[in-house]
Amino acid sequence: MALSPAEREQFLAEPHTAALAVDAGTGAGAEGERAPLTVPIWYQYAPGGDIWIMTGRDSRKTELIKAAGRFSLMVDRLEPTIRYVSVEGPVVSTAPAVREQLVEISSRYLPAEKVADYVDFAWKNHGEQVVIHMRPERWVSSDLGSI
Repeated sequence: MALSPAEREQFLAEPHTAALAVDAGTGAGAEGERAPLTVPIWYQYAPGGDIWIMTGRDSRKTELIKAAGRFSLMVDRLEPTIRYVSVEGPVVSTAPAVREQLVEISSRYLPAEKVADYVDFAWKNHGEQVVIHMRPERWVSSDLGSI
């Protein structure tokens, strides 16, 4: 059963690790076929707003997202029911990341006592980061119940 707009937005607002997919262009697949790059990623979202991700300034993800101008995220769960939300849309901004954004997104996924150490490590070792904002445009969602 498809989720209502409020249900899908609330589900996306929960701290799931997303699968990010972006067009990787011709030659990325077998025998030169088109294929997406699909990787796990943390994200931030509040119902009704834009989604943002943080990634390396010079990463393959950043380059492909810049070239495509859009990307998709998909999140799912298995308990208490099988549910997923997939959302796709255009990039609306890209800017250098600031430490406060790293704290915000890390706090979403890590226990409070682990955030400071992780942020210190990541800020020193992951290189320059960017924050990419995507405006949700196309949604696909369902709750398959307890199969």
